[in-house]
This record gives sequence, C-alpha cells and structure tokens, in this order.
Amino acid sequence: MKTNPHKLLLFLTLVIQACGSTNGGQPASPSLQPADTPSAVPATHTFTPPPTLTFTPVPTDTPAPTETPTSTPIPTVESLRATVIADKLSCRYGPGALYLYLIAFNGTARIKLIGRTDANNWVWVENVDLQNRSSNCWVNQKFLEIQGDPQTLPIVYPGLKLPVSPYYPGPSWANAKRDENGRVVISWEPVPISPGKYEDENMQQYLIEVWRCEAGQIIFETLGTNFPFITVDVDEAGCAIPSHGRVFVQEKHGYGGPVEIPWPSP
Repeated sequence: MKTNPHKLLLFLTLVIQACGSTNGGQPASPSLQPADTPSAVPATHTFTPPPTLTFTPVPTDTPAPTETPTSTPIPTVESLRATVIADKLSCRYGPGALYLYLIAFNGTARIKLIGRTDANNWVWVENVDLQNRSSNCWVNQKFLEIQGDPQTLPIVYPGLKLPVSPYYPGPSWANAKRDENGRVVISWEPVPISPGKYEDENMQQYLIEVWRCEAGQIIFETLGTNFPFITVDVDEAGCAIPSHGRVFVQEKHGYGGPVEIPWPSP
C-alpha cells in the first residue's frame, strides 16, 4: 500500500506543534498526591493470662421459714341445747361439786346452756325460779347430751359473782409456800361459823379455787376443807399464765371473801 505524502506531512506538522505547545506553556500544577497513610505499627504481643475459673456453687433449695403455730380462736355461740342423761342432776351456784346446791334437773330434762368456765367441764344453765327471776346455775357437762361443741360457749367464770353471805366475811389474809416435794401448802385466817349455817353434813366450811399448771395446761379445780389450810399436790412450771387461787368462806346463804392466795413460783 502506497503512503500519501501530503497526509504524512500534515501528521508530522501537528505532532511538532503539539510538542511545542506543551513545552512553552505554563508548567502544569502538580497533581496532589494523597499523603502516605502511616502503616500501623504492629502491636507488641503481651501475655494475657487465661481467665481464672470461678467456682459458682449451685443454689440449693432454701427451706421456707416455718410459721410459728398460733392458736386459732374458737368462735363462740350464745347458747346450746342439751338433754340431761342422769336420773337427777344437781345444779349449783358455782362450777364444781363443792359449791352450794340450788336445784336438780330430772333425767331427760331439756336445758339451755349459756356459758362455761375457763378450764374445767362445768357449764352454766339458764334457769328461772318460781317468781320468774333469773336463777342460773352450774352443771357437769359429762351428764349431758349437748347439741354442739361446749367449747364454743362464752367463758363466764371467773367473772360471775357468787352469792354473798350476809353473816360472814372472808379471811383477811392467806399465805402459801412450797414444801420439799414442790407441793403448795396454803393457809389462811380462820373464820369459824356456827353449826346452823351448814347446808348439810357434807358442806365444807372453806372453798378454795385453784388454777394450777400441769403438763403445760392450766387446770381449774375447787377444793374444800373445814380447816384453815390445805395442800395442792401438783403444780408445775410451763403454762402461759401463772398459777393462782383464792379462798372463800362458805355457809348456806352464800360466800364470804375471797382472799387471793400469794402463789409461790415453781
């Protein structure tokens, strides 16, 4: 292939002009080169100890706190019905066989119970006399068939007043001490009464009410004697309330006193 001389000449001319233009003009501004980014210095290797294993005990079941048992109050009722199951049942002025006699209920009699003592099995009976006056009295519940729980009856004794003797006051003092066997020996001021003031040959001149402790329980009992002293054989420590007692003079019209017994500690 033949080369056109005119075209070759024109090409050389353009190349020469271009080179001259570049060398004769203002120097080109240098292109900004990015600054060298410093290379990260390799970190010095340090010894890192392995983590220490910590022993965490496995939680054990913690027993729930034990609740202290508390006594649940017994609900009370106003009265209960009962039937006498003895042939004759004496009803007395106080909650025990040694108190003065008031009346007797026949067997199968239906009665109304309206109260009880704090620590024995006698219950208070609603009763009216021939003049329709209140004449309530006490019977032993073991001779009754009771419709309900007698423990739900309200406690009315101690608290109720015994009939008062118009003739004799109670003793003015009483003493008590423990003997070498732990028994409580009680004495008081003598108060003689005349033979005509006895209810019958079985009546005791002195009536002693005792609240004593046995096996952690307070027991209420009545004791009788014709002498100005008596001994309580069993009285222990360990009850919620302290043991105590009192002395009455008893005659057929009522009671003199009482005088409180200064009870010795177990």
